[in-house]
Amino acid sequence: MQGTIFGFTEAQITEFGMTYGVGGLMLLMIFIVGHLAWESKVGKFGTFVLFLGLTFGMVGYIAKYFIQHYMKI
Repeated sequence: MQGTIFGFTEAQITEFGMTYGVGGLMLLMIFIVGHLAWESKVGKFGTFVLFLGLTFGMVGYIAKYFIQHYMKI
């Protein structure tokens, strides 16, 4: 059991965190942007612009996950 934390290796903990931890934080960010749009009453176009601008960085991370899954890396 040496080199493990609660029976998990470092690689397993990293894989779990990068998959579910970052995914959960991305979901939280979507809710925060939605709440920001609702509180500021920006309308449909303003909400679209907020989501486009503030969540565009997630597209690359999500694309990376699907590319890895498709290429079986």
